[in-house]
Amino acid sequence: MIPDLPLTFGEWLLASLVLVGGAVVQGSVGFGVALLGAPLLFLLNPALVPAPMLIAGLTLPALILVRDRAGLEKAPLAWALPGFVVGSALAGGVVTSLPEGGLALAFGGLVLLAVALSALGWAAAEPQGGHLAAAGTLAGFMATATSIGGPPLALVFQNAGGLRLRATLSAIFVPGGLMALLSLATVGRFDGEALVLGLALLPAVLAGFWLSGYTARTLDRAWLRPVVLAVSALAGAGAVVRGLV
Repeated sequence: MIPDLPLTFGEWLLASLVLVGGAVVQGSVGFGVALLGAPLLFLLNPALVPAPMLIAGLTLPALILVRDRAGLEKAPLAWALPGFVVGSALAGGVVTSLPEGGLALAFGGLVLLAVALSALGWAAAEPQGGHLAAAGTLAGFMATATSIGGPPLALVFQNAGGLRLRATLSAIFVPGGLMALLSLATVGRFDGEALVLGLALLPAVLAGFWLSGYTARTLDRAWLRPVVLAVSALAGAGAVVRGLV
């Protein structure tokens, strides 16, 4: 066992490899670390989700925001972040009220919802206040319950240019992730053990982000996107099965 961690060295190594891959994908094409990482980590060890995954996932948007800050658009933050707070608070209550089996079912169902939202092709030409508030609320709920908050916001922003998309979404995800952790802490789902687990996953995220600087020009979003969605859908379905047995 790794000292102070409720998982074996093998579990930590597999979790780290998953997050390196997810960070490479997101650092290259703009999405992937939570959508790919959270369902696989949940199947590996449920203790890794949502709080530890949120801690690890916060690091990557922060790095992307620093790198792509020239594309930041501040106006959407005023609509999306309040919605994120509402959704996060609602999810905190739901998470504490569900038994372990029900939590697995809810997690798997929300992962499948995230995959479906990511696969949709519809988006408004330009996100309006109502779109952003609704997407922020759903993102806050999903981020707190599963650590996957990106798909609802990515859906309304999918017509935005790459630099604007990455910077603006990252500016929502960083404070939004902190709100999600606060909500989890309020209901007793974020403690010292979860903090240690999250910190233990950070080297993998940093390594993946560094590697993405070399892979961004070679990874093809056209084929990579459906692969990530397919793997995430399978893992989400696995979580549903886990909750049923």
